[in-house]
Amino acid sequence: MSKRYTTYREFFPFYLEEHSLPETRAMHYFGTACGISLFVAGVVTGNGWLILLAFIMGYALAFLAHRLYEHNRPATFTHPLWSFRADFHMFWLWITGQLPETLARHNVTPRKSRHDAKTDGA
Repeated sequence: MSKRYTTYREFFPFYLEEHSLPETRAMHYFGTACGISLFVAGVVTGNGWLILLAFIMGYALAFLAHRLYEHNRPATFTHPLWSFRADFHMFWLWITGQLPETLARHNVTPRKSRHDAKTDGA
């Protein structure tokens, strides 16, 4: 059962833990960048399909990252609005070079995925 968070401040460290692997974060960054680009293009051109594609592209790459690397369930399923906000928060921290310090402050280190744990002689 998922822990219930009462504030975004409590939730964000959990979000970072769920994205402990650099590969997962990289796919999130690519999906977020594509999503922002498509959203802006949709607004500028008035093309609603591009706006819809922005959300699909962003979420599809994020979900794929969790499946391929982290092997966990995306936080979006239990905390959709905070997850959306946290994705942009993490993206901003990465762009501004603040992410390593933030990960260290919250004691987030790359953990073995469930898949890795199963293949380590188990």
